[in-house]
Amino acid sequence: MPADGFAPLETVSGPDLSAQQREARVIVVGNEKGGAGKSTVSMHLSVALMRMGKKVGVIDLDVRQRSLTRYLENRLRWMQSTGAKLPMPEIVRVDASTERDLDKAESEETQRFLSSVARLKKACDFIIIDGPGGDTYLSRLAHVNADTLITPLNDSFIDFDLLARTDAMGDKITGPSVYSEMVWNARQLRAQAGLAPIDWIVVRNRMGAQRMVNKDKMERAIANLSKRIGFRIAPGFNERVIFRELFPRGLTLLDLKDIGVKQLNISNVAARQELRDLMKALDLPGVDINF
Repeated sequence: MPADGFAPLETVSGPDLSAQQREARVIVVGNEKGGAGKSTVSMHLSVALMRMGKKVGVIDLDVRQRSLTRYLENRLRWMQSTGAKLPMPEIVRVDASTERDLDKAESEETQRFLSSVARLKKACDFIIIDGPGGDTYLSRLAHVNADTLITPLNDSFIDFDLLARTDAMGDKITGPSVYSEMVWNARQLRAQAGLAPIDWIVVRNRMGAQRMVNKDKMERAIANLSKRIGFRIAPGFNERVIFRELFPRGLTLLDLKDIGVKQLNISNVAARQELRDLMKALDLPGVDINF
């Protein structure tokens, strides 16, 4: 990175919609911290795209916890036990190498990952990659291949520290943090390979309903940082009981009517609107929001 710690500012904009999408767009949902809602975002994004007629492939790179894989397994069991017919993405498992030699391990993981992505690109419109809550070689490889990068962030300076360091009052940004540096490196590698820039979107999750000092500080800090390192900001999901209730059955907000829920309560309606707002903010090529 440059001497001041920050990469040169990129022009921040949505994807180029003028060019026809010739192969699947790769969407990476990632950061290096657990508990930010990556799997919830990945699952709802997958189902939303499928319900809009898109073919979706999913890769879960969290080789230890595999929350997204378990979410989809729960969905399959629910369908089998109830006879419900719900959209399912094509699922590809990419395991970490067991090679002890680092070079051999990275070569093996690269081959596994790239061959999986290449196969899904031929069969799907979108590939959604759920990243691990940590720094791994597979995660870095996924970021280099990302056309769209979605980084869920809890509305807390603990999570913000993943992106940048601040002073004691949380008002002044003093430098980039580990994840921002990793994304910057991924951008550099893409540029060297002649690939299009990553469309990076930071999604603010678990925001409180009330205006609070910390919430206002976070809003200012993220807006400031977005201009310095080049990402867009999108609204995410508030903390809602419904998300915890849906996981064991493998369901999303968009499946409720299909399983017999005739009347959504106010919280569920608000959550659907949050999903709609997120989809609009992502501005994905060829996607017309119709739910």
